[in-house]
Amino acid sequence: MLKQKILMVDDEQDFCYFVKLNLEKSGKYQVMTAFNGEEGLRLAEENKPDLILLDIVMQGMDGGEVAWKLINNEATKDIPVIFITALIQPGEGDKVIGKRNFLAKPVTPEKLMKKIDSALVAREMR
Repeated sequence: MLKQKILMVDDEQDFCYFVKLNLEKSGKYQVMTAFNGEEGLRLAEENKPDLILLDIVMQGMDGGEVAWKLINNEATKDIPVIFITALIQPGEGDKVIGKRNFLAKPVTPEKLMKKIDSALVAREMR
């Protein structure tokens, strides 16, 4: 089975480590990590991931700016992005704002994989 390439951009290295571990343990995903926006943009352009998990609040370039640059880059504009953020509360549930998916931190591996799979299916249907 071909693994889906996921790029995770988040400045919380421990969070990245555990998300990567859980996603790769499923056998469905190959996960790359970037700990800042600049590195995330570089990896997105070089590796063309199937999906990007993106934190909003990061030092330097925040997730909103990263998303804007991804959308305005011909090479990355069609890559789905799921924002994973502490800005919304877990009790608020999933959000879709401006066609963007949001998940509240902390997120369970099961919920994250369900959201990833849903976003990948939606991408295939476009």
